[in-house]
Amino acid sequence: MPGEGGSTSGSALAGRHPKQKRKAHSLSIRRTNSTEERPLGILRGDMLEGQDSKLPLSLRNNLLDLFSQIEREFENLYIENIELRREIDSLNERLTGDGQTVEGGDPSKGVLKTKDLPPIFMLLFVSPKTASHSTSQLSQKLKTTYKASTSKCLYTFHGKIGGPCNFSVATWELWGGDSWIVSSFKATTGSRALCQLLKEYVGHRDGIWDLSVARTQPVVLGTASADHSALLWSIETGKCLLRYAGHAGSVNSIKFHPTEQMALTASGDQTAHIWRYMVQLPAPQPPPDVSALCDDDQDSSDREEGEVDGEGLCEVPTVRVATTTLKSHQGVVIAADWLVGGRQVVTASWDRAANLYEVETSELVHTLTGHDQELTHCCTHPTQRLVVTSSRDTTFRLWDFRDPSIHSVNVFQGHTDTVTSAVFTVGDNVVSGSDDRTVKVWDLKNMRSPIATIRTDSAVNRISVSANQRIIALPHDNRQVRLFDMSGVRLARLPRSNRMGHRRMVCCTAWNEENQSCNLFTCGFDRQAIGWNINIPALLQEK
Repeated sequence: MPGEGGSTSGSALAGRHPKQKRKAHSLSIRRTNSTEERPLGILRGDMLEGQDSKLPLSLRNNLLDLFSQIEREFENLYIENIELRREIDSLNERLTGDGQTVEGGDPSKGVLKTKDLPPIFMLLFVSPKTASHSTSQLSQKLKTTYKASTSKCLYTFHGKIGGPCNFSVATWELWGGDSWIVSSFKATTGSRALCQLLKEYVGHRDGIWDLSVARTQPVVLGTASADHSALLWSIETGKCLLRYAGHAGSVNSIKFHPTEQMALTASGDQTAHIWRYMVQLPAPQPPPDVSALCDDDQDSSDREEGEVDGEGLCEVPTVRVATTTLKSHQGVVIAADWLVGGRQVVTASWDRAANLYEVETSELVHTLTGHDQELTHCCTHPTQRLVVTSSRDTTFRLWDFRDPSIHSVNVFQGHTDTVTSAVFTVGDNVVSGSDDRTVKVWDLKNMRSPIATIRTDSAVNRISVSANQRIIALPHDNRQVRLFDMSGVRLARLPRSNRMGHRRMVCCTAWNEENQSCNLFTCGFDRQAIGWNINIPALLQEK
């Protein structure tokens, strides 16, 4: 609203002037902009004179104040950059005179170290990997502050970094009156060769919440979407094979039976459905050309949100009736999974409970209560009768059904925000992801504290862990997908460009290590699922 914007902008600008003056004095730079010597009212009158605008005068004045502030910030940034380059050149001349070097020098002779520099120079001389990690967190904090204060403006531009550092194109972010300079450098690794986009699965009319790979032949990809449908896809050709349209609400998850051609879906209509499918895989097509990859740091939001490239679904076979309907919940069923053996299923709901059902009789066996807020996910152990449920109450719980007479409960407390997912590994570990931008690895034998913590720059959604190599795939709100090992070491980031990768939030990841070509799948709210080829041996070798 104009009234709120005016008052907020005025106070924000008033607090910024002292910071700018201190920065100017610290660099011994005197500004000579002649427009500052003129009264603001006269300058504003000159700019408004002869212009026809329907904006209120107070709102136009506020806009002019902001544009004037932006101009001063750009000028400050330009002056500071010149001064930094002079200081760096001076330091290099001194080092050259002492027989030292900064770029391409002999490590035995010594190089310029960050501890020898003032703090403002340290950002320019840290390694690309360290810079990307530290600055991404700072950038995210600044963007969070921006969302809370509409009076601050964020402008981004691209340029070259001068001086002796041999870095590639960097992204500078100018932040309001605080003059934060954030540089996110792209590491020159072979990630393009390690992670390649192979196939896009396009056809849903709304965002895709979840995806899964069938465990039996024929191996197909299943996707669950907010458009009230679940689709089965040919992994090799990307063709839609079958559509399930039995739900009356958003389909929030999909899981395949371990031995039969059955799928389990959970929905916003407060039910979970078990339905059978029969599909025939089409003949495989030649692999696509993935050599022309673009810069993975470019913005990929230029494609239209409503753009759909897939074929129409009118000719796709459709299943509309479920074999079994599970309907004991009083809220949205957000996730469901099969217990080992496939004779029981567990469902997680926004009614703060998880239910355990018998598949053959649809009988409710157990109601698992204890969470204080809505559940967000559930997962079963691949070989044991163990279930883990995640919740918005910042915890996840381990339920043990190995003893038929009793079931024990263990609570994991380690996150500070919603636990979006928790999944089992083949061993005795659980990996949890959260909106607090962390992923934690837990040992089931020692649940007091995590054995590894991964800190990221964005909220983490439904994660997956590869069974053989135990690589964690993290889908993020900021459209990125990152790969880590179980000790928390970052392995790679999937490419994202104008023509490839997700254009909206990435909701889920799923591994398929049985397929040597397309072994990782991701889906997002850009209405598409993507199949990736991850060169795991080369990835682990680079680590």
